[in-house]
Amino acid sequence: MAAAIGKLEVDIEVKSSPDEFWETIRNANVIYPKAFPNDYKNIEILEGDGKAVGSISLITYGDGSPLVKVSKERIDFVDEEKKIYAYSVIDGDLLNYYKSFKGQLVLTPKGDGSFVKWSCEYVKAKEDIPDPNIIKDFAVKNLLELDVYSDK
Repeated sequence: MAAAIGKLEVDIEVKSSPDEFWETIRNANVIYPKAFPNDYKNIEILEGDGKAVGSISLITYGDGSPLVKVSKERIDFVDEEKKIYAYSVIDGDLLNYYKSFKGQLVLTPKGDGSFVKWSCEYVKAKEDIPDPNIIKDFAVKNLLELDVYSDK
C-alpha cells in the first residue's frame, strides 16, 4: 500500500510590509500566545533560541485549535534575506494523522504590503485520513489575524 503523500499551499495578501510581517513571524513564540490566546496557550523554546535552524519549540494550543492540542516543531530552514521559514512537526497530536508534516512560509513584497505563501507537505498515517485543510485554514486565519495585529 503506497503512502498517501500530499501538498497544500495558499497565497494570502497582507497589508504589512515584508519586513514588518517577517519580524512578527520570527517572534511568534512571544507574539502568538499574546495575540491569539484562544488559539495558543503557550510556546516554549526547548532547544536553541527559537529562531535559528535546529531550534525546537513546544506549542500548546488553546481551545480554538481544531485538531491539535500539542505540537513539537523544529526549524529546518531560515533565509532572513529572502524571508523563507520552514519547519517540521517532530512530535505531538498531528503525527497521529500524518507520519510527517512540514510547513513553509515565504514572504514577498506586493505594493505596500506582502504576499504570504504558506505550504505544507505531508504523509498520511492511513489512506482514509483527510488532507490537512483544517490545518491550512487555521494557518490562514492566524496569518490574517497577525497582519491586523502587526498593524497596531
